[in-house]
Amino acid sequence: MLSISTCWNSTRHTDGAAMLEELQGFGFDAVELGHGIRLSLLEGIQTAVEQGRVRISSLHNFCPLPVEILTPSPDCLLFSSHREAERDRAVRQTLQTIDFAARLGAPKVVLHCGRVVMPPVTDQLLRLAGKGRHLAPEYARLKTRAVRMREARAPKHIARLKDCLKRIVEHAAEKEVRLGLETRQAYEEIPSEREFPDLLDTFAPTAGYWHDLGHVQIRHNLGFVDHAEWLAKMAPRLLGCHVHDVIWPGRDHQPPFTGGSVDYEKLIPLIPKGMLFVWEMSPRRTREEIAESLRLWKERFGS
Repeated sequence: MLSISTCWNSTRHTDGAAMLEELQGFGFDAVELGHGIRLSLLEGIQTAVEQGRVRISSLHNFCPLPVEILTPSPDCLLFSSHREAERDRAVRQTLQTIDFAARLGAPKVVLHCGRVVMPPVTDQLLRLAGKGRHLAPEYARLKTRAVRMREARAPKHIARLKDCLKRIVEHAAEKEVRLGLETRQAYEEIPSEREFPDLLDTFAPTAGYWHDLGHVQIRHNLGFVDHAEWLAKMAPRLLGCHVHDVIWPGRDHQPPFTGGSVDYEKLIPLIPKGMLFVWEMSPRRTREEIAESLRLWKERFGS
């Protein structure tokens, strides 16, 4: 199934039905409600769904946005935070997202899982890679220090995340909504490739793996993972994919087949047939670019 995220146009609309109608004009099968859905858009969304005018494939937490957040911000509340009040608020907002998904008949909710508190390293690595210095000794030293620090600090953050997920998964199971734990682009974020299997084993079958082709490509470009090997390993646990391309080394949310570094011809055959592909396009990309990209996708991989 091919779906498109409202991240492309949610900021431009004040009416949820009009937002969905614009996206349907592309010819996707469904729409994902992204993490920029304001409360003011809900009435129009619910009306469109109730009238059978649109199919909602999935929701991206937090949806709707917390009332005080005015712009797309999926990391405004962290399950890994050292502040108990923030973790509790993150859980409550996620339960609301799950309830909204159930009302709309959407079977899946995508989650960001938090981050390890450490000096950020990903942007530094991207700057060096952009200058062609990804094989330089300074790059290797920076990356090695980051790995050691993250490994030392991660366990307490993972423990907080698991405590939150236990409450969330129980509610999602009751509502018959599955949770996709999403791959993230930054090395500081959770889960890492090493942390994913344990989390999925702990919270299966309600929680599964959500593969973001652009995010994993960035991690591949930075030398943290082999994209094809990782996808092949995780394919049996896959719930869905976010689709976007990456201009080397880290400019993401580009339409596929527009000069990016994601090798779709190699990767798509590794994904089980019938998988949900949600296109996450930058609001800066034009309608014409997305339409042409979708045409090429259907030509190469079908619908």
